[in-house]
Amino acid sequence: MSRSWTRVLLLALSLALAGSGCARPRGTEARYHCPMHPTYLSERPGDCPICGMRLVPVERASPATPATRYVCPMHPEVVTAQPGRCPHCGMKLQPLAPAPALQAKENLVGGADQSKGRIADGEKAPPASHRGAPPQEPSPQVALHGYAPVTLDHHTAVRSGIQTTEAVWGSLGHAIRAVGVVVPDERRLVHVQTKVSGWIERLYANATGQWVRQGEPLLELYSPELLAGQEEYLRAQALAQQLATSPWEESRQRAVQLAEAARRRLLLLDVPEELLSQLDTSQTPSRTVTLMAPATGYLLNKNAFSGQRVEPGMELYTLADLSQVWVEAEFYEQELGGMGLGLPATIILPYAPGRVLAGRLSFLYPTVDPQTRTVRGRLEVANPHLELKPGMFAHVELAVNPQEGVLIPDTAVVDTGARQVVFVEEEPRVFAPRQVTLLRRSQGKALIGKGLDPGERVVTRGTFLLDSESRLRAALVQSRGGGHDQAHH
Repeated sequence: MSRSWTRVLLLALSLALAGSGCARPRGTEARYHCPMHPTYLSERPGDCPICGMRLVPVERASPATPATRYVCPMHPEVVTAQPGRCPHCGMKLQPLAPAPALQAKENLVGGADQSKGRIADGEKAPPASHRGAPPQEPSPQVALHGYAPVTLDHHTAVRSGIQTTEAVWGSLGHAIRAVGVVVPDERRLVHVQTKVSGWIERLYANATGQWVRQGEPLLELYSPELLAGQEEYLRAQALAQQLATSPWEESRQRAVQLAEAARRRLLLLDVPEELLSQLDTSQTPSRTVTLMAPATGYLLNKNAFSGQRVEPGMELYTLADLSQVWVEAEFYEQELGGMGLGLPATIILPYAPGRVLAGRLSFLYPTVDPQTRTVRGRLEVANPHLELKPGMFAHVELAVNPQEGVLIPDTAVVDTGARQVVFVEEEPRVFAPRQVTLLRRSQGKALIGKGLDPGERVVTRGTFLLDSESRLRAALVQSRGGGHDQAHH
């Protein structure tokens, strides 16, 4: 029995020694980390104290085949074996720190100099520029609030129909279009009035729109005041003839001056010179006085009728010379920046689309219409054939001087109202939002002043798809706790 117990004790002792030799030493147990926060490590399983997720074992690379993994700084759950960009936010993936045991082996093989560049477990790897890579020029991209870069694979880009084109340097003119109204030239309007009271006994110009020449009769007016003025002139003229042989020089001069004053008074009351010459010959006053046309033009307004009583200052006719007219058009406030007096303009008539008239911008009114928020502009247009008639609508087009800048198709610009955004293909199928300064749009093209360089490729088709995807990814980053500065690193 003693020998049996001795054998059992020896066997148990050998098994204990074998078990103790195969057990893991303290400090080499498998560690655990959080999938959302790889920097948090633990020696025992459990939950992450930051986000509450279940800890998973740390995968260690074999010393024979050391593998470098890459992680997104904004999305730690994105871990790949190959370098590239994050599919969520488009940021460049950073190399993940290797395991401590592998670092110790590398330091042992590489020597003391390599130990200085060792990265502590859980720290982020420094960017390539800090590891001896050549410095890169700062990108002209402007960080946009609410946007994030978009990375698409080949099949997704093809199915989305995304097309790009190259931005070029050039000049772009601008055409401002508006609808104008033809009005008479105010400098060529003549208002016909009387300076005495009386009655109209006969009308010569008796139809609105009638064309009259300067000096032609308009109407015959009976005026007691003009009749009395003629009789006064005849008496003063007879007195001057009687005193022509007077020995007193002063009396002769006063009689002559009295006759000249009576004649001048009739002329100031618009009595024609022909009537005064006839009065000198016949020595008989005329019952009616003929009112002549003071200018050549069309009768736009006619307020004179046969038998009508007229008073001084009453407007009887309005004459307009339509050989030159005005075209008044209304322009929006944002269009005033490129406008200036003297700009050439073209006028197209609705009833004659092929007929083009030339004019120039001669005046801009100093006030803004508070209801339409527009400014009236005046164009002077020659009208020798009376093609432009007052009250007619006309299409006006102003040619603004061309301006230089970066030219891209108009469809590449996404206008949000507060800013203009384009998507630049910085790398194959990597599209970054870029805020630009839009100078003008015309002829299907957009002129960019800032934010874009010639030679860069911009998206011309599928911009709204990229815009919604970029906003969605930026919103996801923000909901996960990332800031906008990090999203647009």
